[in-house]
Amino acid sequence: MKTSETSAQFAAFSSAFLDEYLKRNPTRATEAGSHAFDGEWPDVSEEGEARERAFVEGRLRAIEGIPAAQLTVQERIDRGLIENQLRYWLFSLDEVREATWDPLLYTRLVGDGIDPLVTRDFQTLEQRMIHLRSRLAGVPGILAVAKKRLKGSPKIYTETAIAQNKGLVSLCQHDLAEHFAKVPDQKVALETAAKAAADALVDFQKFLEKDLLPRSDGDFRLGRARFEKKLRFDLDDPVDIDALAEGARGLLQKTQDDMADTARELWPELMKGAPLPSAVSAEERKALVRKVLDKIADDHPDNATIVKEATEWLDKATKFVREHDLVTVPDEPCKVIEMPEYRRGVAVAYCDSSGPLEQKQETFYSIAPTPKDWPKKRVDSFFREYNRSMLADLTIHEAMPGHFLQLMHNNRFSSKVRAVLSSGAFVEGWAVYGEWLMAKYGFGGAKVRMMRQKMVLRLATNAILDHDVHAGTMDEKGALDLMIREAFQEEGEAVGKWKRVRLSSAQLTTYYYGFTEMMKLRAAHEKAPGFVEKAYHDKLIGSGSPSMRAARELMAQ
Repeated sequence: MKTSETSAQFAAFSSAFLDEYLKRNPTRATEAGSHAFDGEWPDVSEEGEARERAFVEGRLRAIEGIPAAQLTVQERIDRGLIENQLRYWLFSLDEVREATWDPLLYTRLVGDGIDPLVTRDFQTLEQRMIHLRSRLAGVPGILAVAKKRLKGSPKIYTETAIAQNKGLVSLCQHDLAEHFAKVPDQKVALETAAKAAADALVDFQKFLEKDLLPRSDGDFRLGRARFEKKLRFDLDDPVDIDALAEGARGLLQKTQDDMADTARELWPELMKGAPLPSAVSAEERKALVRKVLDKIADDHPDNATIVKEATEWLDKATKFVREHDLVTVPDEPCKVIEMPEYRRGVAVAYCDSSGPLEQKQETFYSIAPTPKDWPKKRVDSFFREYNRSMLADLTIHEAMPGHFLQLMHNNRFSSKVRAVLSSGAFVEGWAVYGEWLMAKYGFGGAKVRMMRQKMVLRLATNAILDHDVHAGTMDEKGALDLMIREAFQEEGEAVGKWKRVRLSSAQLTTYYYGFTEMMKLRAAHEKAPGFVEKAYHDKLIGSGSPSMRAARELMAQ
């Protein structure tokens, strides 16, 4: 077969695959900006999974018939991406089987299905409300499947689902009403659908609390074999999981030494004449760093100001990127919002960008105040961790020049398959690289640089935690000791991360892997004659969000 014929064959295959992928994942389709299935839900039943498995196996047979050697570089990368996605899909269906033990799969699904229809501005409000009514009507069916399939859930999953489900109940009982009032001709039908959804969620709350929780005796650990497979799928790279963890330990130690140097630099400014400790031994250097971090932590926002202050940091970071001509800044807007209650409990912030298929691009940098039931001591600990200098670094990561900027470039790329099936390691790696880049040019001064270094400790401990919890036996004490003693985290942050590592697997390693691969890639290219930083950055993020393995190939062209 000629190369041109193979390219045409692959183009037809990839287009059909993307259409079918979005049809089978309608909430993901809405998120991606394809609105043909906005009123639908995925089929999470056992019968639905059987049909899904047949589809995946059929697509795998088809893609194996398309010779990679006869494709262009860009096409080969998309072919590899799809094949990895299909094999990951089978692994998830046959070995991980989240639908049988993870109640958060269902609460996240309901939240993700409703949220964009009420928070985003696509199509007309009337059209979105028609689709919202359809999705609300489907909530009881999803929860009925959940009640039938959930067995042996880990306790931490059930406890978190209980908290998130309460937010969904409130959403359907109260928060949606303001949207119904804007479409009077649909108001009654919407209220009826919302009541049915709320009733089902209330019933599901009883199921979670009275039925599932008492028998939630499952193991939150993925186990070494499954963790290794999942991480390799996530990274699209046959990594040595033990070597990754050891590399993270080495980065942890090196960064502790770098922080001691920054602490010495900040000491005169923060300590007002107190003599600088000699700090010769490792423990003495850690003590020096802790004293400086404690001083920085004294200057922090609170629940009333955190959204406003994050907005101010976003404005400053955007201006800084433009002034230093670091990378092309998108014209699309980015708005800082308070994280919805039903999305809290896992991460403190996230970037929620319009999908690559969306006509109107908009991004929300969502940040979470502390939960209402937290005691004052824990609230204080949280805001000492997310002090003003750390908030600056968090804003770099989530928005500028981190996720927001990169995802806007991603959404312009011609290959919609690659834009939709983006690599988490590339996305997170760029965001952490953005922190390094801004610190390199002095954004926020030494205090923000110190927080950037602290974030490097965090990404290193993330990878260690991920490995030692899911491929090992690390317990809560070991995890908290690592985070508090070695990574200088506040107790509240460490407790939250211990929860997160039990609620996720493989994802926490993407920060370390993505960042270190980004730095290796830059080191290889900046030595070349004629290296121009902005051009390098625009090229790097101008081809969607490929795996780091594919990014190396693309940047070599």
